[in-house]
Amino acid sequence: MVRNGRAAARREQNDTTRRGCERVPSAHASASGARRSAILSGVTTTKPLRLVVAINPTASFGKGRDVGPAVVQTLRAVGHDVTSLQEPDFEQLMDAGRKAVAKRPDALVVVGGDGMVNLGTNLVAGTRVPLGIVPSGTGNDMARGLGIPFDDSEAAIRALLDALGRPARVIDAGKVRWLEDGDEHERWWACVLSAGFDAIVNERANRMRHPKGPSRYLVALGLELARLRPIRYRLTLDGEVLETSGALIAVGNNISLGGGMKVTPHADLEDGLLDVLVVQALSRASFLRLFPSVFKGEHLRDPRVRVIRAKRIRIESDAVVAYADGERMAPLPIDIEVVPRALRVLV
Repeated sequence: MVRNGRAAARREQNDTTRRGCERVPSAHASASGARRSAILSGVTTTKPLRLVVAINPTASFGKGRDVGPAVVQTLRAVGHDVTSLQEPDFEQLMDAGRKAVAKRPDALVVVGGDGMVNLGTNLVAGTRVPLGIVPSGTGNDMARGLGIPFDDSEAAIRALLDALGRPARVIDAGKVRWLEDGDEHERWWACVLSAGFDAIVNERANRMRHPKGPSRYLVALGLELARLRPIRYRLTLDGEVLETSGALIAVGNNISLGGGMKVTPHADLEDGLLDVLVVQALSRASFLRLFPSVFKGEHLRDPRVRVIRAKRIRIESDAVVAYADGERMAPLPIDIEVVPRALRVLV
């Protein structure tokens, strides 16, 4: 009797809670409305557009969880026809994005970090559909390079609304090709491709089950730093071969990776060239001394660091997996090329 009475009391309490939620607007809804009003304040509306908004599947938690819905609600509030894509994983989101972009919307907007920029780039590069970016990730390096507010989501949404009323900026994009099981694969990238120490750390972190969150990357960094060793590379840059023993190889279309590490600080998104960073093999102590200077782009002063500009690059090495825009690409060897004016961006 007591057990049944408690169950009935819980049911009654739950019913009351549900009825209360139906009658009273939630604090979250009120906050969302206030946020939308703040974003729209002072924004000049444009003619209605057909827009597709793709939201990071992993953004259902953390500080960025409200950004995607805020983007969709704000765009609809100013009269745009918005298709919102929210899928449980990147593969399904890519499939949904392909179908949506095939209908030739006026723009594709991605909400998330550099991984979402990579997804969007692979959906619209080589087409006339422009890419809008509302950063809500941890790195947001593409947004940094394009001058999009990367640490203030409301400012980023306002910037997107303004950009929708202007012609898109046309920038270069990179392509990477590789062979796997006898088949050739190809993928676009927009920001920075890495094939050295940082890529090795990423690969280890992705294999680890614990710990969860950002601390997993820090643990992987410590483990790889403890076993830091020279990597033998064979680089072919516009037909010229360079063999070197290095610690870090990065190919930049944009200037930074990893949340502001300016690995290729002089890279230009519109020059039709890629900046290839080559850091010679370093001792652990030398690497630790050099590493902090990368955040300011001052590592180029070191004589063991050089940047070579090229249009076509081949990187060959053993046991290294390349990453681009923070996403896993493929084990080396890989072939890279820049495609001038391949990507339209809303900035």
